[in-house]
Amino acid sequence: MLCVPAIGMTKGPSKSELYEMTESTRNGDAAVAGPRLKTAVVKRGHTQPLMDGTVKPRGFEFDFEDVPVIIKAFRRMVRDLEFDICEMAMTTYLCARAHGKPFTAIPVFPMRAFHHGAIVYNTSVGIHTPKDLEGRRVGVNRGYTVTTGLWARSILQHEYGVDLSRVTWVLSGDEHVAEYRPPANVVPIEPGKTMEELLTAGEIAAAIGVQVESPDVKPLIPNAREAGFEALRRHGHYPINHTVVVRNDVIDAHPDLAPDIFDAFARAKRIYVQRLREGQVDAASPIDQVFLRVMEITGDPLPYGIEANRQALEAIVRHSVEQGILSRSVAIEDLFPENTRALNG
Repeated sequence: MLCVPAIGMTKGPSKSELYEMTESTRNGDAAVAGPRLKTAVVKRGHTQPLMDGTVKPRGFEFDFEDVPVIIKAFRRMVRDLEFDICEMAMTTYLCARAHGKPFTAIPVFPMRAFHHGAIVYNTSVGIHTPKDLEGRRVGVNRGYTVTTGLWARSILQHEYGVDLSRVTWVLSGDEHVAEYRPPANVVPIEPGKTMEELLTAGEIAAAIGVQVESPDVKPLIPNAREAGFEALRRHGHYPINHTVVVRNDVIDAHPDLAPDIFDAFARAKRIYVQRLREGQVDAASPIDQVFLRVMEITGDPLPYGIEANRQALEAIVRHSVEQGILSRSVAIEDLFPENTRALNG
């Protein structure tokens, strides 16, 4: 197994300096601010209160680093442990955990999405139904363990009866977890080619997670947006894409930190959801629009905690085993610190 450094930074504060407790004054009362923790998360409506200081965490301080492409933060965390707190794709976390990476997720899920629309196909290669993908080559943007790819393949398998083992999955990149080895029917893209070129030329029948401007390329599942909401209404299908992980040495040094992180994210989320409910959010973004629709169905577009998300969590573990991302199942509670397992937000 690849050895990774305990801190993952060649410059900056030492471990003792990182955890040095500092005094601060809040609301006129002296309080211990706690450690400043290097953090990478995407700025969204429900995390902005953390970033602008509206929500002040208890027991620690965030030290946010701007990472415009959050996917790059996933890799930096997995391979070099560069952050104390880091947003991370769920399947990346599951795969990293299976390979002994020393960080643990908090049951906070800052990104969710429906994936029926993630699959596009070339209309000129004889594909009429999803089942026709069997025996064909299908592209997957970046790695096989990408969470969108996992959810899209699960839709093909469980809603449309596609035998995933009869599809050759063509990857445009590598995995964040370098030790992971995919199933035999997963292959890299040909050197010098792009997924968009292969799909437009019909050299692959379909692809997941790509955008192609071509009259021959269309969504495989009709009315994909509404199909996602219908799956939520009928089956409670509400896919989780991202969680938040914390380095184990940081948690070990501060036993109350995990619930304090959960509390901060939950308070920030509640501010956003209340504003969304009251029409105070200019809901022009696609994400806000999705959350508004979900709110109409479930009441809470961003549930945090294990119990509120058990169905989605069990599904993503099950699909990870089915698709060869995990070699065996794992209990949901084991994915999170013990003192966060009963929290709801």
